[in-house]
Amino acid sequence: MLIFATISGIVVVLAVLLDAFETVVLPRRVRRKFRITVWFYRNTWKPWRKITTYIKSPGRRENFLGYFGPLSLLFLLALWACGLIFGFALLQYGAGEHVMIGNEPLTFGRVIYFSGSTFFTLGYGDVIPTSEIARSLAVLEAGMGFGFLGVVIGYLPTIYSSFSRREIQISLLDARAGSPPTAAEMLIRLGGCAQLDDIFREWEHWAAELLESHISYPPLGFFRSQHINQSWLGALTMMLDTTALISAGVDGIANPQAKLTFAVARHAVVDLAQLVNAQYDPLAPDRLDEEQEVQLRQALLDHGLKLGDADKSEETLTHLRSLYEPYVLAMARNLLITLPPWIHPEKKKDNWEAGPWDRAIQARSLAGPGHHADPIQRIDDHF
Repeated sequence: MLIFATISGIVVVLAVLLDAFETVVLPRRVRRKFRITVWFYRNTWKPWRKITTYIKSPGRRENFLGYFGPLSLLFLLALWACGLIFGFALLQYGAGEHVMIGNEPLTFGRVIYFSGSTFFTLGYGDVIPTSEIARSLAVLEAGMGFGFLGVVIGYLPTIYSSFSRREIQISLLDARAGSPPTAAEMLIRLGGCAQLDDIFREWEHWAAELLESHISYPPLGFFRSQHINQSWLGALTMMLDTTALISAGVDGIANPQAKLTFAVARHAVVDLAQLVNAQYDPLAPDRLDEEQEVQLRQALLDHGLKLGDADKSEETLTHLRSLYEPYVLAMARNLLITLPPWIHPEKKKDNWEAGPWDRAIQARSLAGPGHHADPIQRIDDHF
């Protein structure tokens, strides 16, 4: 029994340390059938998703989903700590010798208590290790407790820093591509902009950083954006839509940088789909049917943007869409993220235009002497 406890303790401690190392320290994806972190997220995300089916309000549902990322991170750290405490308790029970104040009988539950107080360096002294092995294990566990505290202190700021950098670029899309951002709106607003290549270059770097940060810190994929109509997956999808359109051919817009941005963004989509265990669905709905494509072409044409030869551009666009849409649709279904359309069926107010006092301000301006123009003007009028 004691030998079994010792072997089990070694396995538990090594498994937790390996998982924490691969999740926090190792900056690459690990392909293995069983990992504690993967098991944890798969078995906590499913019931969390299930609860959202009972929340009817989209805003409340998105807010509820937004709690999962930060909470799961804290519970994952707690799971690692509990695993180490339990593993060292098994080691102490199987290989160590202890005495208790008052010569009370030593049970496994009290060994777990001793392991916990040692891990968190409380050291009450009511349970005392007496053998050399038990003392060595106590010192090792106390040192590991300090190391765990250092991991927590270093891990949380790093992951929130990556989240902040990700969200800054997403927020910039509000004025450039609407809310939620669409490929049609971005081309309409920026199609004649001389800095379009610079914008694509920025998003090429953003997609590369997104891939690196989400592989290095997998919980980031569950962190939601500030607005319910924005998301990292929606922004990535919109950029793929836009660069695919330009790569298919838009008169007057050069496509070399668009092709480079598309390649990096598509690479990110494929790798991240595997990271979140997205499954291919052959019955997924078409994001751009014939009717929507006609509307898209007409909307672009109304703003002086004409797609190239109809047959050739449609064939190219269909091929490019097939390279990424199955992946983004699968991820959206898995993470409960709403993907942006290719074109809005009607004009929508951008997030920057909305405010809690808007109605009162507009009512006051209309009630005053004379008629005053609406103080809030759409920013796309200036492009």
